Amino acid sequence: MATEHLVIVGGDAAGMAAASQARRLRKPAELAITAFERSHFTSYSACGIPYWVGGEVDGPDALIARTAEEHRARDIDLRMRCEVTELDLDRGRVRFRELEDGGRESWTGFDKLVLATGARPRRPGLPGIDAPGVHGVQTLDDGRALLDTLDASPGRRAVVVGAGYIGVEMAEALVRRGYQVTVLEQSAQPMSTLDPDMGALVHEAMCAMGIETVRGATVTGVLTGEGSTPGGGRVRAVTTEDAEYPADVVVLGLGVRPETTLAAAAGLPLGASGGLLTDLAMRVRGYDHIWAGGDCVEVLDLVSGQLRHIALGTHANKHGQVIGTNAGGGYATFPGVVGTAVSKVCDLEIARTGLLEHEARAAGLRFVTVTVEATGRAGYYPGARPMHVKMLAERRTGRLLGVQIVGREGAGKRVDIAAVALTAGMTVEQMTTLDLGYAPPFSPVWDPVLVAARKAVGAVREAGA
Repeated sequence: MATEHLVIVGGDAAGMAAASQARRLRKPAELAITAFERSHFTSYSACGIPYWVGGEVDGPDALIARTAEEHRARDIDLRMRCEVTELDLDRGRVRFRELEDGGRESWTGFDKLVLATGARPRRPGLPGIDAPGVHGVQTLDDGRALLDTLDASPGRRAVVVGAGYIGVEMAEALVRRGYQVTVLEQSAQPMSTLDPDMGALVHEAMCAMGIETVRGATVTGVLTGEGSTPGGGRVRAVTTEDAEYPADVVVLGLGVRPETTLAAAAGLPLGASGGLLTDLAMRVRGYDHIWAGGDCVEVLDLVSGQLRHIALGTHANKHGQVIGTNAGGGYATFPGVVGTAVSKVCDLEIARTGLLEHEARAAGLRFVTVTVEATGRAGYYPGARPMHVKMLAERRTGRLLGVQIVGREGAGKRVDIAAVALTAGMTVEQMTTLDLGYAPPFSPVWDPVLVAARKAVGAVREAGA
């Protein structure tokens, strides 16, 4: 039997999980595997970058789950610092450029292809946005470049543009490094991944940390000082429509978009967000020998029934397992997601799963909302701290639609209760009977999530049809 060739574009979570799983199922004589990665690192935790920058964890080596040498020891031909520049689907080949060997270009053929090209930070086309000292944070190379800037900077003023997960986490990291931090957020509250009433709790915590958070701020450009580099030198300030904020370093926390430049040029199908469209087996729609996974794809939201782009390493690793199984001759599917995410600012834990209010409206759903304040431990137990739980439930049916939690120790991971309930399609009434663990150091008799579910049951009954 002739040896098949599997080519993987992208050597992080989805790509290398696919390579490893395919190798478990197929021996080198049956399936040759070549993976291309343009950066200096493979199989790493991008989610750990803010904690590396803040000095809480070592990096970059500590953030690498498996080195290139470990992959190669498993008969995976991993080529680092090689960038794929073209997909020739008609001839079944890819063109790649070696970034550190004089830019030499070559072609290699494939029988099966995996696209795991990830995402790229949003970088608006504003004056000065590409100036030295302005950083997006998506890869370990990005993290190292930011640290180089911080180490070389004589000043201690930082501006973070955007107050989503990355923006908030990077703001805290910069505070830990002794920077005076200003966060510029266009929305009414930080964390637009929460409803505004819950985002207001995050704003309070950021202010308590000494982070100046300017809400409703539309950034108009980046000012630079004198210098010989293009654009007039290093960053010195960020401007909005009505103010100027001094900066020795700027971090962009505006989210990411799918990196599908290669796919688009090859005519592969893309969704509304620009992510690749796949079936449940993670095959690119219309192609039985091409798969895609990770931050470059759109996935099914199990609550709304709509496609979404959600860039998380948890999904990317699962995509890779499914792809590797299928490319290796087995069968696996990825059913979808419920949109679970968790983060923190200082000791405030922030979590959500399911739909926000505006997302539920956009999906055409009629719903009720409730918010409760409860403690994460029995009220009499030392260290009991308040947490806020917001719950959305569908009118008439009572189906759980979403949960947001903001609180101190023990708050964030409680969202997993709701994530399981959402995946199972449970109603809020069914949730009230869940047999959750109880002991005073861990929970009140009624867990805060169940308190919210009880209140939601009442709201559904009151709302009627």
